[in-house]
Amino acid sequence: MRRVVFNQKGGVGKSSIAVNLAAISAARGVRTLVVDLDPQCNSTHYLLGDEANAPEQDIRDFFEQTLSFQLKPTAPQTYVHPTPFDNLALIPSHPDLGDLQSKLESKHKIYKLREALETLLEEYDAIYIDTPPAFNFFTLSALCAADRCLIPFDCDDFARQALYSLMNNVLETRADHNDQLEVEGIVVNQYQPRASLPQRIVAELLAESLPVLNTRIPASVKMKESHTAARPLIQLAPKHPLTAAFVSLYDELHPS
Repeated sequence: MRRVVFNQKGGVGKSSIAVNLAAISAARGVRTLVVDLDPQCNSTHYLLGDEANAPEQDIRDFFEQTLSFQLKPTAPQTYVHPTPFDNLALIPSHPDLGDLQSKLESKHKIYKLREALETLLEEYDAIYIDTPPAFNFFTLSALCAADRCLIPFDCDDFARQALYSLMNNVLETRADHNDQLEVEGIVVNQYQPRASLPQRIVAELLAESLPVLNTRIPASVKMKESHTAARPLIQLAPKHPLTAAFVSLYDELHPS
């Protein structure tokens, strides 16, 4: 399973959702890998904390080596790093990743990530890909490499307007580049059940037959605490209601 967490809008919780679902997967004994494609490096800092700047090989190095012809390219495993959590590994990002974008586009390297992840499926049963808040080369690479797409959504009218463009981009990618890609669902994040606006927006999305998942992720300061501690919720606060919501989301995505 290769799942990409994608939204062109920033601040909707892509990294939080990717990392916490991956951490639950790992806690259940599944060999799990997170791939951080965002130059902001949020997933990298979330999982590595103070060690986030330590890795010698990262996703930028992976893409850079694809630009130089090599008879024997560096194995994808070279870019994978352990995290402090059992069964959970990471390909970290780099702040300068975006500098490579124009070169990668001109050299048509859009399928290199998919090739690498297909190799890594021999060692990992679940791969989560965190993406930048833009529809660019790295996001398209992730969509080409994944078989499932999860869309975070915060209950905001601007986010709703952007959602239709986002869905079109995913469907176009499926048609042109990856016929295995499926929109797994829309995750309603930072949900406030007592506020009228979130309730109205979610009801309208459902009325339009958009694939809104049943689980709602509530707003909570515990998420910021989890980021600061560099510990996913299942490790930091396994009995907290926010953790329970992520567990419910994971179970919804993996029905027994």
